[in-house]
Amino acid sequence: MTEMANPLARVEALTDSRLIVWSPEEARRLYNSGYYGKPLGIPKPREDFDAPLVLDPIEGLYLLEKGLIIVVSGSEEREVGLEELRTVSRGSLEGLDDKYLVYRDLREKGYVVAPGIKYGCDFAVYEEGPGVDHAPFLVKVKKSSDEITAAEIVEAGRLATTVRKTFIVAMVKGDKVRYLSFKWWKP
Repeated sequence: MTEMANPLARVEALTDSRLIVWSPEEARRLYNSGYYGKPLGIPKPREDFDAPLVLDPIEGLYLLEKGLIIVVSGSEEREVGLEELRTVSRGSLEGLDDKYLVYRDLREKGYVVAPGIKYGCDFAVYEEGPGVDHAPFLVKVKKSSDEITAAEIVEAGRLATTVRKTFIVAMVKGDKVRYLSFKWWKP
């Protein structure tokens, strides 16, 4: 097994491509280092939770790339490398590469990025973090060659204004990301 500088957590890869940190101490350390993951069974976690932490595949890729976690698999606890994790994750998450590029870009810009499934988009983006502030942005990832229909824009606008958030389309072209935000106003 290769040694990492100072990984914050040892993570087990589950068969459905989710990742779990079983140690509550490591889970807290990882969560508190940047609001990564979701503590199991705790809807609104605080810094001192005592539960395992579930990471989605994109978070796992990012943390593994940064050297902040070690991922192991199976009863023999074989170490999983970045490319293997990426390959496995592609099987369960459509558009993984583009979504990962956007996730990494937003994280590198200092935002806290969480799954946006409950809003019907790819990411909910925080300026500070869950429990500290509300996510001001909802992000949908598209290739720059994809079309966006008028119905999709209206649907996104209605959702975003209902939950008081700015809807953003992250357009990926090659390894570049551009952002287009929609602001809704009433005449």
